[in-house]
This record gives sequence, C-alpha cells and structure tokens, in this order.
Amino acid sequence: MSGHSKWSSIKHKKAATDAKRGKIFTKLIKEITVAARMGGGDPEANPRLRTAILAAKSENMPKNNIDRAIKKGTGELEGVNYEESIYEGYGPGGAAVLVESLTDNKNRTVADIRNIFSKNGGSLGENGCVAWMFEKRGYIAIESKAVDEEVLMETALEAGADDIREDDSNFEVITVPEDLNAVKEAIDNASIPCIVAEVTMLPQSTTNLVGKEAEQMVRLMDMLEDNDDIQKVYTNADIPQDILDNL
Repeated sequence: MSGHSKWSSIKHKKAATDAKRGKIFTKLIKEITVAARMGGGDPEANPRLRTAILAAKSENMPKNNIDRAIKKGTGELEGVNYEESIYEGYGPGGAAVLVESLTDNKNRTVADIRNIFSKNGGSLGENGCVAWMFEKRGYIAIESKAVDEEVLMETALEAGADDIREDDSNFEVITVPEDLNAVKEAIDNASIPCIVAEVTMLPQSTTNLVGKEAEQMVRLMDMLEDNDDIQKVYTNADIPQDILDNL
C-alpha cells in the first residue's frame, strides 16, 4: 500500500487549479450520472451513487450540479450514454497500472490509452494481467499533523474501519467499500479534516521506481488522468517523496 497516499495527495494538490477542478467536476458528473442510471436516483438505496455524491461534495461541487447529473442518469434530463471499461497495463519498470474509463466512444478511448502508454515507457496489456494485484477498498487519507493518532483510531475503528496505517506524513484509514460513508461521516463529526475519501483499488504489493523510470511513471499517470474519458488510474508504483516533490 505504500505510496498510495502520495498519489492521492498529489492529485488533491493538482486539483487546486481551476483547469484541474473543471476536469474533476466533469469526471464526477459522469460517475454520478452512470451510478444513477444503473442503480436509481436515491442515494440511500444506491451505494455507488452515495459514494459518488460523497466524492463530489469533497470537491465542493454545487448541489445543483449534483442534482442535474442524477436527473440525467435517471432520464429526467437528456444526457450522454457512457460505457464503462477497465484497461490494464504495465508502466516503466514493470509497474502495474489499472485504468477505469467512462466514454461515449470506446474506440477513441482505447487508442488514446494505448498511445499514452507507449509514449511513456509502458504497454497496454490483456484483461486480467494486473487486476489481481489490486483490492477494492474504502480509503481515507488524513495529514498526520492534523489529528491525534489515538483520537483517529478510536473514531474510525468504532465507526467500522478495518485498519489505520501511517504512510509518510499521512494516516490511511482503510474500510470495506460499503462502510466508507459511515466512517467518513464519523471522522467529519469529530472535526478531523480529510485529504481524500474514496473507494479505490489498493495495490497488494509495490514496485519501487527511481531515476528515469520514476519520471516516466509520473508523466504516464499525469497524461492518463488528464484524459477526459478516464475516470481513475491506479498503480502499484512506489516513488520516493523527494522525487515526487522535484517533479
């Protein structure tokens, strides 16, 4: 799991710019729309929609945007029909990469993804080649300096968290996906500020990268995450914090 909070923290910092925030809103609206289309517009009866709304609120998305996205999913408003796909591949140094997409043109998307991999020292693989290296989990990251460890442990574990670990300057709270919302609500009620709260794919082991391979990996992740058809990107690459700071 080492390294996951680094990527999450970097994405959070990058999102501070208006351009990045616009892209994040677009991706969140897609996810809300698809979640509502597949499971209905009631978040209490639709866990995926509930998680998508949590993610949108954590990015300060206006309620009107969330409501419109739900209505597009339920058919109350006209919307685009997106298809879900998962792509798997290898980055520099053999690091595993998992890509989730929502697109209205799968041919365009797969061509773009293959091109991004090849430009950055990686290769697109077959279905199943790396997915087994990841586990779907609820994930909350909190800056270590922002909370007392004992308070966090008591709050999170009582709310149903499975584990709490420390990675560099962050605490990582791990849950089963279904318990993420309850644990996040308990942490919020305790006035503990979160950096990230999401359902994610956590790597079971990591691949350490340095030098040119580390630089290529960061570029690969950046280009994938900047693509409008790609929702989320996961990797088991672990890059030293000083290299990430320089990049």
